[in-house]
Amino acid sequence: MKTNTIMIQGTSSNAGKSLVALGLCRILKRRGYSVAPFKPQNMSLNSAVTEDGGEIGRAQATQALACGLTPHSDMNPLLLKPITDVGAQVIVQGKPAMTMNAKQFHQYKPEVLGRVIDSYVRLQSLYDCIVIEGAGSPAEINLRQGDIANMGFAEASEVDAPVILVADIDRGGVFAQIVGTLSLLSQSERQRVIGIIINKFRGDVSILQPGIDWLEAHTGKKVLGVLPMIEGLYIEAEDSLSTVASRASVAGQSIRIAVPRFPKISNSTDFDALSLHPQVDFSFISDGESLKGFDLIILPGSRSVSRDLDWLKNNGFDREILQHLRYGGKLLGICGGFQMLGETLFDPDGIESAFSETPCLGLLDMETKMFEEKQLKRVSGILTLDGTSFNGYEIHIGRSSGSALQNPFAILEDRHDGAISADGQIAGTYIHGVFDQPAALTSLLSWAGLNGALQSDFISLKLKNIDLVADVMEEHLALDLLLAQFARPAFRK
Repeated sequence: MKTNTIMIQGTSSNAGKSLVALGLCRILKRRGYSVAPFKPQNMSLNSAVTEDGGEIGRAQATQALACGLTPHSDMNPLLLKPITDVGAQVIVQGKPAMTMNAKQFHQYKPEVLGRVIDSYVRLQSLYDCIVIEGAGSPAEINLRQGDIANMGFAEASEVDAPVILVADIDRGGVFAQIVGTLSLLSQSERQRVIGIIINKFRGDVSILQPGIDWLEAHTGKKVLGVLPMIEGLYIEAEDSLSTVASRASVAGQSIRIAVPRFPKISNSTDFDALSLHPQVDFSFISDGESLKGFDLIILPGSRSVSRDLDWLKNNGFDREILQHLRYGGKLLGICGGFQMLGETLFDPDGIESAFSETPCLGLLDMETKMFEEKQLKRVSGILTLDGTSFNGYEIHIGRSSGSALQNPFAILEDRHDGAISADGQIAGTYIHGVFDQPAALTSLLSWAGLNGALQSDFISLKLKNIDLVADVMEEHLALDLLLAQFARPAFRK
């Protein structure tokens, strides 16, 4: 029997495709299905490392969690990681393939479609049903030729997926979004749309009902429901910084933490656990702002270390970091931010930038050289601060060397990682996701100066918010049409 499939597409970016796909994954799992997420094409700088040593977008990793699965590279076989406004690194089935500009990628899409289909077919053979998430909008007519992300994939003979269209009412013009999108689809594509979801509504839904009645009569499509704006919801951001407000909210001691918002910041989800901790006052710091007055400064990952270093210096943040250290503050670098702490970054082959040699901050006795091969690995080990166990993942190019590494940040199963300065004020690591572990988060907050840090379980919080999305969908959507798409779950040994 062919695996049951449904595809979630949107009238625009950020309409709520990821959220609806996430909730549907959870709802199907609750009903006993073995379900897997899938996104044929994604663009994101927030990525995750999979069990098979690949790289996929964070949204599919979170959807895998909703399904009770460990992420696999087949769940997002084509990932684009922007390098410039017109160029991106192309990740195919979890592995870096090449760097392309937009025109080159458009020509490449027919060639890579077969591999995207291969990943989908493999998931088909393993699970009762697949929830597919589109990208952007299916009405982007300039991108229709060779489309992989939306209707082009849904209409592939191996897929043949019905589509739910999601629209964002919070932006205004929701009826124009929906009618305009449908009018730009071909006849076969319009027939493929089996229902519409209006997302992010505030207020009394009965006021919207006349518009819904008109929309259903005009388009012939059923509105499956209106999802309310879920205030305070935390779901990992796919390609932007989290918008969850962060302010210390418990009595007693708290700590102020700042992260410079690099123009090429990557894996900003590293800091979600910090921003949600009740004793942490967390801020991303942008151009024209200041790093003064914080207890801990963290330099995040970067898709272009040399360019982000230049931005850091142009804003005077390098001088503020030195002042911060003189006043006894703590400094942590993660991945690209760790590389910045050394003396020099060498990139003779122009792998990441046009600069063959970039002076760094000179705070740790080490240097980094860029290599083409990307390090992609899930890791576990202990923090040298106090022996706390943790797990996380590596996702970087470049290798660091120097005497600073003799005092490592962590001891992994097969090697050491990172560095801690002799005075204990500065630390650096290549490992992402360390803050996600409750004990490791408590340990690092204690190192940064927070006495009596509460233990916060970030994974449980993520699951709680996933369940909240599913609960809201259960309450506000007519799920019969969606669930009728899926046969009874198969028995699998």
